[in-house]
Amino acid sequence: QLQLVESGGGLVKPGGSLRLSCLASGFTLDYYVIGWFRQAPGKEREGVSCISMGDGRTYYADSVKDRFTISRDNTANTVYLQMNSLKPEDTAVYYCAADPLPYAQALCSMPKPSSVIGYWGQGTQVTVSS
Repeated sequence: QLQLVESGGGLVKPGGSLRLSCLASGFTLDYYVIGWFRQAPGKEREGVSCISMGDGRTYYADSVKDRFTISRDNTANTVYLQMNSLKPEDTAVYYCAADPLPYAQALCSMPKPSSVIGYWGQGTQVTVSS
């Protein structure tokens, strides 16, 4: 069974930074894409950034390009999301997700991800407010 555990959320002022962590276990990492999704109240869950655990290639949603950076540590079975220049519209519950896909964009751009992707963490709240 694949398990994902997120951490690192919290309250931060606009312009501030947070780093989220996703610890994965129970599967062969090389065959998976791991990504970050977020869901604000009343909105659909959306892909933020994804990374292939095999080759390290990444994908970013347009709304977070040049502000967020995703990275992986395969030895530690961990994926990180460094979030800089945070905006109030970044406020959401952030979820880690995984699927056996060949490249990063395939996960992050998947329609209706909450209905399709089978493996999710419990979520971590990110609140950006002054």
